[in-house]
Amino acid sequence: MDYALLPKVDRILSLLEAQPELLPPAYSRAMLTESAREAVAALRAGAMAESGDRESLLHAACQDTLRRYAQKCRPSLRRVINATGIVLHTNLGRSLLADEAVHAVCMAAGGYCNLELDLANGKRGSRYSHVAGLLCELTGAEDALVVNNNAAAVLLALDTLARGGEAIVSRGQLVEIGGSFRVPDVMTHSGVMLCEVGTTNKTHLRDYQAAIRETTSILVQVHPSNFVMRGFVEEVSTAELAALAHSHDLPFLYDLGSGCFYPFAEQGIGHEPLPRHLIAQDVDVLTFSGDKLLGGPQAGIIIGKTRYLARIKANPLTRALRIDKLTLAALEATLRIYRAGQEKERIPTVAMLLADEAEIGARAARLLALLQENDVDGALYQANLRRTVSPVGGGSLPEVELPTVALEVEPQRCSAASLQERLRDCDPALLGYLRENKLLLDLRTVADAEVETVAALLLQTARGMES
Repeated sequence: MDYALLPKVDRILSLLEAQPELLPPAYSRAMLTESAREAVAALRAGAMAESGDRESLLHAACQDTLRRYAQKCRPSLRRVINATGIVLHTNLGRSLLADEAVHAVCMAAGGYCNLELDLANGKRGSRYSHVAGLLCELTGAEDALVVNNNAAAVLLALDTLARGGEAIVSRGQLVEIGGSFRVPDVMTHSGVMLCEVGTTNKTHLRDYQAAIRETTSILVQVHPSNFVMRGFVEEVSTAELAALAHSHDLPFLYDLGSGCFYPFAEQGIGHEPLPRHLIAQDVDVLTFSGDKLLGGPQAGIIIGKTRYLARIKANPLTRALRIDKLTLAALEATLRIYRAGQEKERIPTVAMLLADEAEIGARAARLLALLQENDVDGALYQANLRRTVSPVGGGSLPEVELPTVALEVEPQRCSAASLQERLRDCDPALLGYLRENKLLLDLRTVADAEVETVAALLLQTARGMES
């Protein structure tokens, strides 16, 4: 390339600014200049063209400048239409908030609120008062506290109740959660020494009894929410462990992990224990997530007996791990829906997990019809409906596979992998999954209001791709 032919940055800027229709209103000239410099640098490096005349290089640089500017203006955190069928998709933010929770977040974000003000007496109050009563009412616990996630809840509880002592836990419950975070690591970082009892597959009450000594500070039970062991296995019941702990005047902590308030097990969906049932079995401190199966915002919920919760609340770490007003607003709204008994209709996570095959199939059929109406001769896609299953995701209900219906798409102008890549770059992005060189879109996690958007994205993307 003859570098003397490269366009000057000020020339690119003058051309683009002479055509205001190409630029967004109130654009940033600094960002546009940066984009122009990057475009020229790409030309110089040969990334865009090996050769060309002055005018063609100027035109290419202008186009690339606009593309780069648009990319800089594009938010990193963007909306995604989830057509994977995975309701609690960790990479996509897990639970969707109910409309009431979204409204509550907007209210708290857009104006002042009584976060730590008791409006009745005008004095300073506690931020936790907005949710503590609801949590106690829904679970039967004496007191409640909320921190930023369940790992933080476990760390805080152990740091308060067992720092410098030993925590007895079954070897079969030392689980690893998402992102390679391990329960034993969280426990040891709270200043607690682990005393592992039993074996991977079998732990008996006598194992716990034999391990209790003067240095024992707490008994811990961890619910295996992200895996299942079957076969020659045995574990001690929650009620037995609680009784053993209390016979030695020790606190008993239960890490539930995911946690839920809706009785999915009664609907044949998994075997997730309910917090209120565990509290009824005399658990002293119970921790679980506010998102995942509960369907609220990310939070770590701690419930239990007042004698232990009072100590946890007084721990200086509580302030470091506390939640903000937006999380509190969303959690309170979510809990109020449960109190009203309207979770099946109002909480998206619950509704999606309970959706039956017929309901999902009707949505999939509507999407197929929209696609066929706009691609009559099948030049863009060969598509049909396929019965399959949806995993729950989010480290919850690991063995559950829910019957569902997906739209199976075979693009005619490109590979399914190329189509998937292009759909991820759309706005909103559309995410499905590949199987047998076809793109599958599971309609369990696609809302009714999103069906037309999905069809439009499929058609626009295919038309923009060459054979």
